[in-house]
Amino acid sequence: MSMNGARERLVVIGGDAAGMSAASQARRSRGPDELEIVAFERGHFTSYSACGIPYWVGGDVSDRDQLIARTPREHRERDIDLRMRTEVTEIDVARGRVRARDVDSGTESWTSYDKLVIATGARPIRPDMPGADAPGVHGVQTLDDGQALLDSLTRTRGRRAVVVGAGYIGVEMAEALINRDYEVAVVNRGSEPMSTLDPDMGRLVHEAMEGLGITMVNDTEVTKVLTGDDGRVRAVATEDAEYPADVVVLGIGVRPETSLAAAAGLPLGAHRGLLTDLAMRVRGHENIWAGGDCVEVLDLVSGQERHIALGTHANKHGQVIGTNVGGGYATFPGVVGTAVSKVCDLEIARTGLREKDARRVGLRFEAVTIESTSRAGYYPGASPMTVKMLAERRTGRLLGVQIVGREGAAKRVDIAAVALTAGMTVEQMTALDLGYAPPFSPVWDPVLVAARKASKAVQQRR
Repeated sequence: MSMNGARERLVVIGGDAAGMSAASQARRSRGPDELEIVAFERGHFTSYSACGIPYWVGGDVSDRDQLIARTPREHRERDIDLRMRTEVTEIDVARGRVRARDVDSGTESWTSYDKLVIATGARPIRPDMPGADAPGVHGVQTLDDGQALLDSLTRTRGRRAVVVGAGYIGVEMAEALINRDYEVAVVNRGSEPMSTLDPDMGRLVHEAMEGLGITMVNDTEVTKVLTGDDGRVRAVATEDAEYPADVVVLGIGVRPETSLAAAAGLPLGAHRGLLTDLAMRVRGHENIWAGGDCVEVLDLVSGQERHIALGTHANKHGQVIGTNVGGGYATFPGVVGTAVSKVCDLEIARTGLREKDARRVGLRFEAVTIESTSRAGYYPGASPMTVKMLAERRTGRLLGVQIVGREGAAKRVDIAAVALTAGMTVEQMTALDLGYAPPFSPVWDPVLVAARKASKAVQQRR
């Protein structure tokens, strides 16, 4: 029972995908008479697509508001007390309350809760080096970040950009800046871009990036950001070179934003993400839930916890949390690690384990790579596609798939994602009844060609 008689209070920290999905789902389950909902968001925006920011910066999406699924006003019209530009600074678990600070005025106040949802997201990794916080150095995690970067691009007179890191965000931002007529260099710690792929597949991405006119600098770490007399960034330095820069974009990845949770003594995993049960309830805490980029999730293929910051998961987490807070029952069983991206017209897809992931968890495997085409070879527009597949050595269980190709490559990975979720073997996959007509695929779909080759490799090892 709460302070308000029979009415309970749900407090939500974080106003993007997981937090507001949870609030909206809880509201659908329970009306304002039963459940009061208070949500805190420290930025200017709610319920937006962070994944769309590179396309907004690059000009494919013309207007920032196109990325906003639901505005603060729309949330308030559904009886959610949404407090914008308000940052939660402390969670008091023992007394069931949070302390929040108005970002503009600095005033602070406590708000009690019966149920709490933590959806604090992730923050861009900023390298610990001189100049990393200089004006002109940008992370791109929130719409506020995207707006700051666009403002910076408008203000600066030069046209040289350096992107630090070559993961999804780094690669997408490099292309966005090329689209804005910048000279772009990407400085990458790994041997090839897209460390979510094995290096042999990352090489294909490398070649496509250079084809766009992007300078790729692999196996190199940035040691400091150099600034001019005005204090703004003017270059990035590595151990043996300098790369001039009027703007620097950090694409090194993100970390769970769990400093609040850690200070409150809530359980964190190896990746510093919150640990939850299948209902997304924080382990050991009856009335606290967490979801989105601040949590760790179970990898169904490896059986270990992972941190994966993706909007698809965040929205599912929110639905599960809102259902449970609202008195229903739902679970989030885990992920297989599916992700897609593109560089110009090159599509990049992956699901399951890379070679190094499989080795790390002690799995023995066969890896095969095949070249095929997106359509029947004689049909106009057929383009090459490379598929790499990993299968467990003794059992033939599918472990992972990576696909790099032109049109039609990325979404083919969904076949593999379903097969991984179902625990299928590569031999079982060869019999899948997939859609075929010459405009869509060869008689043997590229994924099935890879499955046949993997199946043969497994049988030869038995």
